[in-house]
Amino acid sequence: MKKTALLLSFLGSLLGFRASAQMVMSWDEAYSKADEIIATLTLEEKIKMTRGYSSFYFPGIPEKGINAIYLSDATQGVRINNKLADTTTVRQLPRTTAFPCPVMLAATFNPILAWNYGKDVGEECNAGNIRVLLGPGVNIYRDSQCGRNFEYMGEDPYLAGQIAANYVKGMQTTGTAACMKHFLCNNIEYQRRNCNVIVDERTLHEIYLPVFKAGVDAGLAFVMTSYNLVNGEWCGQSDYVINGLLRKELGFRGGVMTDWRSVYNYKKVILSGQNIEMPGGDDTITRGTLSQWMKQGEITEKDIENMIRPLIATCIAFNLYDRDAWDKSLQAKFPEHAARSYSVAAEGTVLLKNNGILPLKPTSISSGKLLVCGRFIDELPRGKGSGDVKGYSNVSLREAIENDYGYKAVFKENPTIEEIRSASAVLLSVGTMDRESIERPFDLPSKENEFAKKVVANNANTIVLVNSGSGINMSDWVSSAAAVIFGFYPGQSGMTAIADIIRGKVCPSGKLPFTIEKSFSDSPAACDIPSCAVLGERNKDEHTVPIYDVEYDEGVLVGYRWYEAKAIEPLYAFGHGLSYTKFSLGKPSLSSKELTDADEIVIKLQVKNIGACDGREVVQLYVGEDNPTVERPVKELKAFSKVFIPQGGKTTVELKVKASDLAFWDVESHSWKANPGTYTLYIGTASDAIAHKVTIEKK
Repeated sequence: MKKTALLLSFLGSLLGFRASAQMVMSWDEAYSKADEIIATLTLEEKIKMTRGYSSFYFPGIPEKGINAIYLSDATQGVRINNKLADTTTVRQLPRTTAFPCPVMLAATFNPILAWNYGKDVGEECNAGNIRVLLGPGVNIYRDSQCGRNFEYMGEDPYLAGQIAANYVKGMQTTGTAACMKHFLCNNIEYQRRNCNVIVDERTLHEIYLPVFKAGVDAGLAFVMTSYNLVNGEWCGQSDYVINGLLRKELGFRGGVMTDWRSVYNYKKVILSGQNIEMPGGDDTITRGTLSQWMKQGEITEKDIENMIRPLIATCIAFNLYDRDAWDKSLQAKFPEHAARSYSVAAEGTVLLKNNGILPLKPTSISSGKLLVCGRFIDELPRGKGSGDVKGYSNVSLREAIENDYGYKAVFKENPTIEEIRSASAVLLSVGTMDRESIERPFDLPSKENEFAKKVVANNANTIVLVNSGSGINMSDWVSSAAAVIFGFYPGQSGMTAIADIIRGKVCPSGKLPFTIEKSFSDSPAACDIPSCAVLGERNKDEHTVPIYDVEYDEGVLVGYRWYEAKAIEPLYAFGHGLSYTKFSLGKPSLSSKELTDADEIVIKLQVKNIGACDGREVVQLYVGEDNPTVERPVKELKAFSKVFIPQGGKTTVELKVKASDLAFWDVESHSWKANPGTYTLYIGTASDAIAHKVTIEKK
C-alpha cells in the first residue's frame, strides 16, 4: 500500500508539474492574488499598468511584485528584435529557428506535429527570456490576396482549431504564454485600420469564433485584438467584441491586449474589457484627459482597476512575474528544433499535380539536364513583417537540389528557350513574398507569369514549385505543367524536404488547408477592396484615409463551403493533396445510425496502402444536413485522422461525430441548434474526393 501511495504521489506530482507548466493556480486564485496586488497600487501606478512601454513590454512595478514582461513577435518561429529601447531584461538570442509558416503547419493535418512545433517555439522563447509569444495567428483564410494568410491556419474553422489548440498546448507546457491573434475578423490587410467588417451573428459564431474558442478551451493565456472595425467599432475598444463575444460567450478569463496603435478612444478602451494598450508610450494616440473624466465621474478608479485586473491575474496564473531569467541551456535543443522544422515541411508540402514525372530519380537524369530556373533559387522564401524569422543554417533551393542531383542540375534564373527545350526536366520556381499590411495580387507579376507560360510550353517535363503564403493564379500554365508542388514558406530546412520529395526520399502527404480558385473573380472576397486600391504596396497614412465597409455577404459560405454551394469548380479543392502511393478506404461501420444529444457515433473504416511505397494519408469526415431549415453548407469538416501505413499494410481509422457537430447557430435563440432529421456523413481524402456517404438520423 505504501508503494502504491508513493507511486500515486509521484504520478500526481508529475501531472501537476505538466499542468503547472501552463498555469500554476486556478483563475479564481490568480484573480484573488491580483486583487491583493492592486490594493497596494497608487492611482498613478494603476494608470501606468494600462499601457505598454518600450514597444514590447508589459510595464513593471518591481517594488509591488510586478516585473516587466517581455513579448516577442512570432509566427514562423521567434522574431529577433534588435530595436528595443529598453534591453535591461532581455538579451536577444543570437539565432532562432525558422519554422515553416503556420499555414504549412495546417497543411500537415497533424495535431501532434502542431503540439511539438508550439513546444519548440516555446523553448526558444525561454532561451531568450521571452515570456509571451504574440502568436499563433488564427484568422480565417477568406481572401487569397490577404498578405497575412501565411501566418494563419487556413480556411476551415475545425482544422484551424485543432492545429491552433495543440500549438497553444505545446507552447504553454514550456511556461511560455501564447497570445492568439487577431480578434476579430482581421481577414483583409488593405488599409486594415479603416476596414469596417459588417458581419452577422451566425457567421461570427460558425466561422470566425470557433478557432478562438478552441484556444480558450486549450487554456490560452492571452488574446490580441485586431486593427479593423467590426460592425462599426474598432475591435480593440469594442465592448461587444471583448466583453460580449470574447469574455461572455467564449468564457475567456485571460489577458487581452490591443494590436500596436490600433485604438482611438481611450475612454472606450478602459470600459471595453481591454486590459492593456500596446505599445504605449507618448507616440501612440491621444488619450484625452483622464483626470477630467474621473472628476466628471465618466471614468472611476474602479474602472481602471477592472481594466488591469485580468492582465495581472494572467501573469500570476502563468507564473510570468516569478519566472527565472533566460535559460541558455535550451539553445542546445536547437538541432532538435531544426529537425522538427524539416518534418513539418516534409508533411506540409502539397503535391497538387503529377502526371507521373515524380518522383524524379537522379538516375533518370543525364549530366546537366535538370534545369532549375525561376525566382527562389538562392533566396529562401518566407513571410515578412512582424512574422519574419530569418533562421540560421538556411538551405536554399540550389543547395538542396545540388545535394540530391549534383552535377546533373544546372541553375539559370532566366534560361533561353533552347536551354529550356534541351533539358530532360525543368524545375521552375514561382511565388510571392507576402507580408502584413498589404493585399498582394492573386495574379503573379505579368513578367513572372509569362515566363512560367514560356517554360511549360517549351518543356513538357516541367515541375513547378510554388512558394507562397496563399493561393495564386495558376490557370494560364497549370494544365501544361507535368507536376505542381505547393511548398508555402517552408522554413530553414524546408527546401531540403522539398528536394527529398522531388527525388522520392519522402512520400508527400500534405493537404491544402485552403481552396485555390481558378480566378479571383470566383472568390466571395472579389469585390471587397475599393477600386482605387493599389495591391502589393504597404499601407500608408492609414489614420487619414476614410473608413470603408466590407460586407461578409457570403455568410457562413467561406472557402470550400462557398465553391460547393455556388457550384463553382476551383482549381484545387480544400483537403486536396496527392501521394506517391495509393490508398483504399474500406466500407465504414457505424456504432449507431441514430444520434441523440447525449451520445456520439463512432465510425470505423479500414485504410489500406495498395501502392508502391510507404506513405501517410489523411482521412477526412464531413457532415451535411439533408433538409436544412436555414442555408447551410453542403458539408463541413468535423473530423480527420492522419495515419502512416507501410506499403501493403493496413490500419483502422476511428472518427467520431457528436450532436454538436451537426449544429448551426440559431439567431432566434442565440444558441447552437441541431435539427432532428437526416444528415449525411461524407468520408474521403479531400473535400472533392469522397469515397463513402452514410446517412444518420438525429433524434
